[in-house]
Amino acid sequence: MENGARREYIRYKELKEPIKSGRRKHFTRPLRAIEVKESRISDLLDAMAGTGFQGKKLGEAARIWCDMLGQKGLTIYLGYAGSMSTTGQWKIIKWLIENRYIDVLVSTGANISEDIFEAMGKTYYQGTHMANDEELLDMRIDRFYDVYADEFDYRDLENLIQEFGYTLDDKEIYSTREFLNLFGKFLDEKGIDSILAAAAKQDVPVYSPALLDSGYGVALSLLKRQGKFIRVDQTKDIEELATIAEKSDKTGVIYVGGGVPKDTIQLATVTKCLFKGGDEEIPHEYAIQLTTDSPQWGGLSGCTFEEAISWGKIKKQEAGGRYAVVYCDATIALPILVHALNERVKIRVDPPDQKWVFSHE
Repeated sequence: MENGARREYIRYKELKEPIKSGRRKHFTRPLRAIEVKESRISDLLDAMAGTGFQGKKLGEAARIWCDMLGQKGLTIYLGYAGSMSTTGQWKIIKWLIENRYIDVLVSTGANISEDIFEAMGKTYYQGTHMANDEELLDMRIDRFYDVYADEFDYRDLENLIQEFGYTLDDKEIYSTREFLNLFGKFLDEKGIDSILAAAAKQDVPVYSPALLDSGYGVALSLLKRQGKFIRVDQTKDIEELATIAEKSDKTGVIYVGGGVPKDTIQLATVTKCLFKGGDEEIPHEYAIQLTTDSPQWGGLSGCTFEEAISWGKIKKQEAGGRYAVVYCDATIALPILVHALNERVKIRVDPPDQKWVFSHE
């Protein structure tokens, strides 16, 4: 062996042992390749949790959600953003409510109105994102990316919201939860089997911090023009969301998308902390997010979970917190996750009794 090569070999041997010792903490979880075989969705997700990239994260999210459902004294918030109900996701949310796999829903106005459209017997149609939109406008067809809806049917939905609005006392000031609970009961009486109807029957509170950014805004504006002014106080929502957290031993969150629903739920922990004097943060212990947003553009609404640790909104993993962000279209990830829950968790352990939220009405 030449002198230069020998010196390099001796140097390598000298470095090898301390390097090996330092690397051990990084080489603790061997990756395991997926084998093709007949299996349940939940078993496949377990296998994916042993791989890498977003498949790993989806498998981790399934494990965290299953673990949440086995925890006593845990309140689970679900943030439901965007316009997912038009894509066929709303019955999944309704199923989660009916089985008490979630305890609080915070949604965009779109998601809790556009499910009602289909529950009324109306139909969404598969279309194409390559449509001639001027032609669709002439034919009064509304497009949601590659989903179509009849504009005249959509007006029937807005008319239904107006019909409900006329039943309200315009001298009262409602939180969105109060408004949506009453609407859920109204829909249930009409046999319109929707997210809000299911929530009203299960005593699951529903909040919508962006309620008016939807058909609700159109309907309530028309009501006001007709002399029926329905007033909504959203500070009542934040106070109540924080009080729910305050009454819980611990909390977990699931975010379908991000947006205002996510940030509102995150703020519940901050408000809860301030209610208790502001001396100690009480973050969410479990967290899952399904998103396609990128944090570097400021688009990951309500910030990354790592960033949220600095606000006291999410518990750091070193202190026992568990979280997973799955960078994936929710129309792919959500059905897979929930079908895995259906296989793995037949009965929710000790869902919180939230009748107290409605007791003053």
